[in-house]
Amino acid sequence: MIWRVLSAAGTKTLYPVHRLHGAVLLLLLMFTLLLGMGNSLHSRLLWVGEQTWPNYYTLDPSPTEPACQLNVDIDAEVKRRIEAYKPDPDALFSSPPDPGAIRKSLERNVELCQKKYQAYQYNLEHGSKALAIFKSVEQGFADFLLNNMGLTRYLFIAMFAMAAAIAALDADHIALRLPRNRREWKLSQASQFFTNALMIIGLRSYTGDLEASPGSADALVIQHAWTAVFLLFMVINVVRFFLIPGRMGPGELRPSSLLAIPLFAIMGAIAMAYFFFIDGYTSGLAIYFGMMTDLSSIFINIGLYVLVGMMLKQTRIPELLINIIKPYQLPAPILASVMIFATAFPTAFTGASGIFILAVGGVVYDELRRAGAGRQLSLATTAMSGSLGVVLNPCLLIVVVAALNKEVTTTELYGWGFWVFIMSASLFTLVVCKSEGNWKPRPVQGAFAQSVANLRPLIPYALMAAAVIIAIWVILGLQFDEYSAPMILPLVMMALVALDASRHNREPGETRASAFWTRNVAAASDSAVHIGALLGLIGFTLCLGGILERSDIVTELFPEDLTSPWVAMAIIVVMLTLIGMVMDPFGAVVLVSATVAQPAMQIGIDPVHFWVVCLVAFELGYLSPPVALNHLLTRQVVGEEEVLAAERSGSIWHRYERLLLPLLVMIPTLLATGFIPMLFYAL
Repeated sequence: MIWRVLSAAGTKTLYPVHRLHGAVLLLLLMFTLLLGMGNSLHSRLLWVGEQTWPNYYTLDPSPTEPACQLNVDIDAEVKRRIEAYKPDPDALFSSPPDPGAIRKSLERNVELCQKKYQAYQYNLEHGSKALAIFKSVEQGFADFLLNNMGLTRYLFIAMFAMAAAIAALDADHIALRLPRNRREWKLSQASQFFTNALMIIGLRSYTGDLEASPGSADALVIQHAWTAVFLLFMVINVVRFFLIPGRMGPGELRPSSLLAIPLFAIMGAIAMAYFFFIDGYTSGLAIYFGMMTDLSSIFINIGLYVLVGMMLKQTRIPELLINIIKPYQLPAPILASVMIFATAFPTAFTGASGIFILAVGGVVYDELRRAGAGRQLSLATTAMSGSLGVVLNPCLLIVVVAALNKEVTTTELYGWGFWVFIMSASLFTLVVCKSEGNWKPRPVQGAFAQSVANLRPLIPYALMAAAVIIAIWVILGLQFDEYSAPMILPLVMMALVALDASRHNREPGETRASAFWTRNVAAASDSAVHIGALLGLIGFTLCLGGILERSDIVTELFPEDLTSPWVAMAIIVVMLTLIGMVMDPFGAVVLVSATVAQPAMQIGIDPVHFWVVCLVAFELGYLSPPVALNHLLTRQVVGEEEVLAAERSGSIWHRYERLLLPLLVMIPTLLATGFIPMLFYAL
């Protein structure tokens, strides 16, 4: 794999295209999308019904004649009931009926009967075949939504099972480096088998506890489903243990071979060791991993965002955006800065930086190299491209924070996050221009006119995206915001993929329909690999976080006699950065919400301030060793050979700039974000 090949346009993907898996996953995600938009669609159907047929809610296209009596002789009936009264000799208190109460009751019954007949007559007059058909569709859809309220959890398990199985078959689970020989390959597969077996042990233990508890039938079904999923993974590991790719040559195991073990396997083994040997909590691995099921809608949104990113990769949009700035012939430092600013907002729309790197990281790296940037600067910029955008609207990570913590709102976090982004991106520009030099642009003659001309091909895409968003708003009444973005963006991208499959941008003899289907299936195929790898890492991150939750670490760090917000903030900055270094940000948010957030706020840390610091610390974390998730994903995009070539010569800075530059930017940003606001409320 080389960066020029990986960054090439077209429907060729980084991973083998599993057409069947891609098609099934695409249909699964679309069905999930339908469920997610179901309430909006049903509300719109009710609105259309009310606008078309007044009093739609009470109309019945097949009315039944009331069985009540409309003509009643009230005086005679009152007299009959009084004469029919016989005192009960066994009753302590017995008195004759009140004629007034009987009369009032009979009058109310007659009045209700009259209303029933009026409604019956109204339905006869206004009923029609069109109403009957529309009513059956609307009520059928309502029944479908009602009967499938709990289906989301099973859809998530199915999505995870398929995606993680493909990642296991392709050996694409995230590790610090790839296996380089046959023994390292076997070590990787054996470690995965071991961790999956540990999960089965935890699931069986948890299942035994549930079987002894009444009213746990639904939970038992979920655990049996997870057991089947991890048994499937174990079968795949056994097959891949013996089915070694031909590119793997002979070799020996060395201490560095441990880097080839996938991160989820390491996290699962560490978590189970704590739960089993220290805490005596055998079912802990299953319980904490099962938290993903409880938050299934959030993690399905991650899958949809990954699909959005991979669909973006199937279009010419990234290339067309780059063409806008090409006429200015920006030198490498300025181009790197422009990339950081320009890619932050698309990152917010793809949910997290990792998804954006997988989608267009190759294009970013390619253009920087063409502009004369060294490998290290190109790698650092690619890793950071959009990383700073996780604090911008409508990033899913902030939606998760607001959903788990009622003390903050997305509006507050997005508002402060914007200024944090400006600070960090400006600091990046300053550091790059200072360290690289040669920052003055050399625009060609008529650069502005060429730039405007290069902007024109993007206009149809912008109009198409706006048309889809407006159509969804008109048809469903669903506005585009951070909550609806995971549902609307896949539809927008499907429309853009269809638009991109024009006559001049598809294979000879290929129709627009076939090009549309092929590209969407290719996007879903790539999505499967990345969804499986990311969600697997998130799940075992939650398990690893269970150690922090069940131990006394938080109590030790925030003792009852700690009253200084400054000391607490210093602890928070270090602690959250360490968490971000080893955990996926989504799993880390869940963990921090359950452990660190409340003690910190009780000491006097402002909730909004705490979570903005948390987000910046996570940004620093997944750009920092030992895990450095963004660097791992960058390596997947540009190829391991390109990364190794960047470390072969030069000073320490030139060999490791890809790691040092993000740290030099994010550490001051985190310190400023953590302590400067406290000057205004903690003194």
